Amino acid sequence: MCSRTSPRSRTGRPRSAEADTAILEATRAALVDLGWSKLTMGDVATRAGVAKTTLYRRWASKNELVVDAVAVLFDELELPDRGSLTADIEGVVRQFAALLERPEARTALMAVVAESTRDEPLRRRIRASIVDRQKRLVLLGRQRAQARGELPLGTEPGAAAGTDDLIFDVIAGAVVHRALVSAEPVDSDWVQRFTVLLLGGLDAATRS
Repeated sequence: MCSRTSPRSRTGRPRSAEADTAILEATRAALVDLGWSKLTMGDVATRAGVAKTTLYRRWASKNELVVDAVAVLFDELELPDRGSLTADIEGVVRQFAALLERPEARTALMAVVAESTRDEPLRRRIRASIVDRQKRLVLLGRQRAQARGELPLGTEPGAAAGTDDLIFDVIAGAVVHRALVSAEPVDSDWVQRFTVLLLGGLDAATRS
């Protein structure tokens, strides 16, 4: 798993994975307890049991820190081979919904998305640290389905990438809206109906 921390180069003592984990956990806990506006780097440092200077050596701002704290949670999403494209889609949708049920994930995600509406650099960081990296699941799912013969092999790499982006937007948008906006359950019935709808559109998109 790749580190989700700031890409700035650093010298000196090597970073502590334990400290990073404690800081990111403290950030998510502070978001749940305090909300975005009241969360401070000092509060996170106190909760994590580290010096504020240690925190700032790793993250230059609260925005960077919170996005990385959210990104770590999304890194937990996986796409094991469940034997069919239908099962793969249903499995990852259930995983995503279960992640959004966790208070720290739900609160952190909604906080950074809300803040990003007036902060373009934060929006770009969310896209790079969370959205673009999670598109790996769509790419893996498509390649696996093609290997099984469930989807046709694409001939234009650019077209395939565009389709992957669209599939990601549809899945992520539907689950987030269902779980966080409508506050409706992402239960087995909904997951099955959504997968049927997605597969009908996916077949058309990959053949166009």
